[in-house]
Amino acid sequence: MNRRHLLALVGIASATAFLPKVVAAAPAPVKTKSFIPSLNMSTIMGHKLSFRKELETASKAGYRHVEIWMNSLQQFLQEGNKIADARSILKDTGIEVVNCIGFAEWIVDDEARRKKGLAQLAQEMELLAAIGCKRTAAPPMGAVQEPGLSLKRAAERYRTILELGDKTGVVPQLELWGFAQNLNRLADVSYVSIESGHPSARMLLDVYHLYKGQSAMQTLPMINPNGVEIFHLNDYTASTKPAEITDADRIYPGRGVAPIREQLQLLRHPSRPLIISVELFNKEYYKQEPLAVAQTALKQTQRLIADL
Repeated sequence: MNRRHLLALVGIASATAFLPKVVAAAPAPVKTKSFIPSLNMSTIMGHKLSFRKELETASKAGYRHVEIWMNSLQQFLQEGNKIADARSILKDTGIEVVNCIGFAEWIVDDEARRKKGLAQLAQEMELLAAIGCKRTAAPPMGAVQEPGLSLKRAAERYRTILELGDKTGVVPQLELWGFAQNLNRLADVSYVSIESGHPSARMLLDVYHLYKGQSAMQTLPMINPNGVEIFHLNDYTASTKPAEITDADRIYPGRGVAPIREQLQLLRHPSRPLIISVELFNKEYYKQEPLAVAQTALKQTQRLIADL
């Protein structure tokens, strides 16, 4: 290489040193919906619809996600229908079952009752797995009246049903029941979930139950959104106090004084949507057309999350 060529190459190298570096554009962040509206079938339970009619009503109202009740599915099967029929209805209606409400006594101290409850829950999980449902509620059924349940033992028992979930693919969601004598406060379900030591542990929280059990709103920010996949929506009026309020007093979300928007903001997950499911037991709503009730529930939910 002669001197002229060498100087030319040096010159090019020197010039490029001062050129701005081209940086590859970062991929645009993937936008994820923060919330998925869902209908808990309790909201239209008082209309005494069949399993099929419940799903059809939810679909006509605009829902694509629901929480079913185990007794409704079991009644459907007892009438001679098959699991394949349930799957067919779900396909036809475009509905996904995101959770199921059941009442197995998995947590009680009585060993015989607990063994029976575990067998019941295992059977129910198999049914849910067969229709594509990946979650089931796990409330403190059977430990409602008498206080004093050991939270340490409750955590061990919760781990037991989480391990059932490992086998079936259906994860039990530890449910807060504000009216119960056990697991009625956020601190208790948080402890049991964490102490279970299982990575699939999740809490099922509820506007009404947080209020009924008098869990402080100020401590909700301590809950990691990773631990909550479903949040039950409802509301209450200023005149209904925690000691007096009942399930029947629940009203459409956004029509009362509950701090729902603040709760949703705190439980919002950065990378996956939170399922927000309207769960009501209002006898006045049961007197109305079920489709109108479901439509109103969805409309109220959409208003709440419109700008969140």
